[in-house]
Amino acid sequence: MQRTLVIIKPDAVQRGLIGRIISRLEEKGLKLVAAKLVKFSDDIVKKFYSHLTDKPFFQDLKRFMTSTPVLLTVWEGPEAVKVVRKLCGVTNSREAEPSSIRGSFSMSSMCNVVHSSGSPEEAEREISMFFSREEIIQWERKLEDLMLAEDERE
Repeated sequence: MQRTLVIIKPDAVQRGLIGRIISRLEEKGLKLVAAKLVKFSDDIVKKFYSHLTDKPFFQDLKRFMTSTPVLLTVWEGPEAVKVVRKLCGVTNSREAEPSSIRGSFSMSSMCNVVHSSGSPEEAEREISMFFSREEIIQWERKLEDLMLAEDERE
Protein backbone atom coordinates (compact mmCIF):
# COMPACT_ATOMS: atom_id res chain seq x y z
CA MET A 1 0.00 0.00 0.00
CA GLN A 2 1.41 3.39 -0.96
CA ARG A 3 1.68 6.37 1.39
CA THR A 4 1.74 10.10 0.76
CA LEU A 5 2.11 13.28 2.77
CA VAL A 6 -0.58 15.95 2.81
CA ILE A 7 0.05 19.24 4.58
CA ILE A 8 -3.04 21.23 5.42
CA LYS A 9 -1.60 24.72 5.06
CA PRO A 10 -2.01 27.84 7.24
CA ASP A 11 -4.84 29.33 5.16
CA ALA A 12 -6.93 26.17 5.54
CA VAL A 13 -6.18 25.95 9.27
CA GLN A 14 -7.21 29.59 9.76
CA ARG A 15 -10.39 29.13 7.72
CA GLY A 16 -11.47 26.02 9.62
CA LEU A 17 -11.19 23.70 6.61
CA ILE A 18 -9.27 20.85 8.26
CA GLY A 19 -12.34 18.65 8.70
CA ARG A 20 -13.62 19.27 5.19
CA ILE A 21 -10.26 18.43 3.63
CA ILE A 22 -9.85 15.28 5.72
CA SER A 23 -13.40 14.27 4.80
CA ARG A 24 -12.64 14.57 1.08
CA LEU A 25 -9.64 12.25 1.44
CA GLU A 26 -11.53 9.75 3.60
CA GLU A 27 -14.58 9.79 1.30
CA LYS A 28 -12.30 8.78 -1.57
CA GLY A 29 -11.26 5.71 0.42
CA LEU A 30 -7.82 6.77 1.60
CA LYS A 31 -6.80 5.80 5.14
CA LEU A 32 -5.29 8.30 7.59
CA VAL A 33 -2.27 6.67 9.27
CA ALA A 34 -0.58 9.67 10.95
CA ALA A 35 -1.34 13.29 11.84
CA LYS A 36 0.09 16.10 13.93
CA LEU A 37 -0.31 19.84 14.27
CA VAL A 38 3.01 21.68 14.06
CA LYS A 39 4.33 25.22 13.73
CA PHE A 40 6.97 25.43 10.99
CA SER A 41 10.20 27.28 11.74
CA ASP A 42 12.21 29.16 9.11
CA ASP A 43 14.68 26.24 9.08
CA ILE A 44 11.97 23.65 8.41
CA VAL A 45 10.59 25.74 5.53
CA LYS A 46 14.08 26.13 4.04
CA LYS A 47 14.67 22.38 4.27
CA PHE A 48 11.24 21.34 3.02
CA TYR A 49 11.19 23.84 0.14
CA SER A 50 14.94 23.67 -0.59
CA HIS A 51 14.21 23.46 -4.31
CA LEU A 52 12.52 26.90 -4.14
CA THR A 53 14.94 28.92 -2.00
CA ASP A 54 16.35 30.79 -5.01
CA LYS A 55 12.89 31.76 -6.33
CA PRO A 56 11.74 35.38 -5.95
CA PHE A 57 8.61 34.31 -4.04
CA PHE A 58 10.46 32.23 -1.43
CA GLN A 59 10.38 34.89 1.34
CA ASP A 60 6.61 35.23 0.90
CA LEU A 61 6.27 31.44 1.00
CA LYS A 62 8.35 31.28 4.18
CA ARG A 63 6.24 34.00 5.84
CA PHE A 64 3.05 32.19 4.85
CA MET A 65 4.13 28.71 5.97
CA THR A 66 5.37 30.00 9.37
CA SER A 67 2.34 32.23 9.99
CA THR A 68 0.22 29.67 11.83
CA PRO A 69 0.29 25.91 12.53
CA VAL A 70 -0.13 23.36 9.76
CA LEU A 71 -1.58 19.86 10.00
CA LEU A 72 0.80 17.18 8.75
CA THR A 73 -0.98 14.02 7.62
CA VAL A 74 0.03 10.71 6.09
CA TRP A 75 -2.48 8.86 3.92
CA GLU A 76 -2.40 5.29 2.68
CA GLY A 77 -4.08 3.62 -0.28
CA PRO A 78 -3.49 2.13 -3.74
CA GLU A 79 -1.59 4.66 -5.84
CA ALA A 80 -2.06 7.15 -2.98
CA VAL A 81 0.31 9.76 -4.44
CA LYS A 82 -1.50 9.95 -7.77
CA VAL A 83 -4.96 9.77 -6.21
CA VAL A 84 -4.23 12.55 -3.70
CA ARG A 85 -2.63 14.78 -6.35
CA LYS A 86 -5.77 14.44 -8.46
CA LEU A 87 -8.02 15.17 -5.46
CA CYS A 88 -5.98 18.25 -4.54
CA GLY A 89 -5.96 19.74 -8.04
CA VAL A 90 -3.27 21.80 -9.76
CA THR A 91 -1.05 24.16 -7.74
CA ASN A 92 -2.62 27.34 -9.10
CA SER A 93 -6.05 27.08 -7.52
CA ARG A 94 -7.64 29.41 -10.09
CA GLU A 95 -6.89 26.73 -12.69
CA ALA A 96 -7.91 23.76 -10.53
CA GLU A 97 -10.99 21.72 -11.37
CA PRO A 98 -13.92 23.05 -9.33
CA SER A 99 -14.47 19.60 -7.79
CA SER A 100 -10.88 19.39 -6.48
CA ILE A 101 -9.87 20.50 -2.99
CA ARG A 102 -8.00 23.54 -4.30
CA GLY A 103 -10.71 24.29 -6.83
CA SER A 104 -13.30 24.20 -4.07
CA PHE A 105 -11.47 26.16 -1.36
CA SER A 106 -8.80 28.42 -2.87
CA MET A 107 -8.07 31.19 -5.39
CA SER A 108 -4.27 31.32 -4.97
CA SER A 109 -1.19 29.50 -6.18
CA MET A 110 0.64 29.88 -2.85
CA CYS A 111 -2.23 30.03 -0.37
CA ASN A 112 -3.75 26.92 -1.92
CA VAL A 113 -4.87 25.08 1.25
CA VAL A 114 -2.84 21.86 0.80
CA HIS A 115 0.49 20.40 -0.20
CA SER A 116 0.72 16.83 -1.46
CA SER A 117 3.76 14.79 -2.41
CA GLY A 118 4.54 14.73 -6.14
CA SER A 119 5.95 11.21 -6.47
CA PRO A 120 6.32 8.05 -4.38
CA GLU A 121 10.01 8.90 -3.81
CA GLU A 122 9.14 12.43 -2.74
CA ALA A 123 6.44 11.07 -0.44
CA GLU A 124 8.93 8.78 1.33
CA ARG A 125 11.40 11.64 1.78
CA GLU A 126 8.76 14.10 2.99
CA ILE A 127 7.11 11.65 5.39
CA SER A 128 10.49 10.79 6.94
CA MET A 129 11.15 14.51 7.53
CA PHE A 130 8.17 14.79 9.86
CA PHE A 131 7.25 11.32 11.15
CA SER A 132 9.15 8.51 12.82
CA ARG A 133 8.19 4.92 12.02
CA GLU A 134 6.47 4.70 15.41
CA GLU A 135 4.21 7.65 14.63
CA ILE A 136 2.74 5.97 11.56
CA ILE A 137 -0.02 3.69 12.75
CA GLN A 138 -0.72 0.39 11.02
CA TRP A 139 -4.39 -0.38 11.50
CA GLU A 140 -6.99 -2.51 9.80
CA ARG A 141 -10.08 -0.90 8.38
CA LYS A 142 -12.89 -3.40 8.91
CA LEU A 143 -14.67 -2.46 5.68
CA GLU A 144 -11.55 -2.75 3.50
CA ASP A 145 -12.92 -5.79 1.67
CA LEU A 146 -15.94 -3.71 0.63
CA MET A 147 -13.81 -0.78 -0.57
CA LEU A 148 -11.06 -2.53 -2.55
CA ALA A 149 -10.73 -5.67 -4.61
CA GLU A 150 -8.59 -8.36 -2.99
CA ASP A 151 -5.57 -7.71 -5.25
CA GLU A 152 -5.72 -3.97 -4.42
CA ARG A 153 -5.39 -4.48 -0.65
CA GLU A 154 -1.70 -5.38 -0.69
